[in-house]
Amino acid sequence: MSRGSGKGLSLKDKLDGNELDLSLCDLNEVPVRELAALPKATILDLSCNNLISLPSDFCSLMHLVKLDLSKNRLQQLPLDFGRLVNLQHLDLLNNRLVTLPVSFAQLKNLKWLDLKDNPLDPVLAKVAGDCLDEKQCKQAAVKVLQHMKAIQSEQDRQRQRKLQAEREMEKKREAEQRAKEAQERELRKREKAEEKERRRREYDAQKAAKQEMEKKTKKETVHTRKPASSSRPPQPPRHKPSWSRSVLRVLLFVLFCILCALAACKLTELQHQPLCVSVNTLYEDVVAALQNHKTLQNMLQHNSRQ
Repeated sequence: MSRGSGKGLSLKDKLDGNELDLSLCDLNEVPVRELAALPKATILDLSCNNLISLPSDFCSLMHLVKLDLSKNRLQQLPLDFGRLVNLQHLDLLNNRLVTLPVSFAQLKNLKWLDLKDNPLDPVLAKVAGDCLDEKQCKQAAVKVLQHMKAIQSEQDRQRQRKLQAEREMEKKREAEQRAKEAQERELRKREKAEEKERRRREYDAQKAAKQEMEKKTKKETVHTRKPASSSRPPQPPRHKPSWSRSVLRVLLFVLFCILCALAACKLTELQHQPLCVSVNTLYEDVVAALQNHKTLQNMLQHNSRQ
């Protein structure tokens, strides 16, 4: 293995039982592929190198139980660092770490942790405390795990709230979309009804105009036929009831009454009564006048003939 590249020297030469010591090798990167080929190497020492970051596939080394990354220049750990679920001992002394990935909370088997000499976030630094002896390092592992689990839980709750808010927003959008579609359907329905009503009015108007035209044509036809009908012989006027008939009836009734009175005065014992005497006298005068009138009429007719 050449210094800096991590290639050229077999890792098996560095393997002692289940411990692989790669410290003080001036490494700039971790030979993950070669390490994955040595599942027996459960203890890995990468201290005192020039590591700035760890590759994401480093987290595939799930066989690691003890890992020493102290005295490097690590600025952050991979986001899925929590995949190293078998890790029990972790030394991160003297690096440049500020925070830990949330997945750190998944290291449920972690028993020992050293985060001294890192520019940690004040809250994380207070939680981790000092690691000056075995007891403090064990307490640091427990407290940091609890702290990271709380962060993870809070992030999960935030994600749930965000997801819930997104679902509610989606439901709201769906409800608005349904309301919009319903409104559009109602608008189309109303427009369809208005169009139908408009066509019905047009139909009624056309029908009325047609009927009016037929009536006008029929009337013109009747007017045209009137002169021909005038050549027909005039029909005798119908007798209609009028006031003259009523007057005639009254005169007949009066004449009847007079005749009855004359008969009574001539033929009954009432003829000697003053009223009957006057009636009889009037009757004789009228008869005489009629006879004179008849005689005068005959004379006139005789003279006219001569």
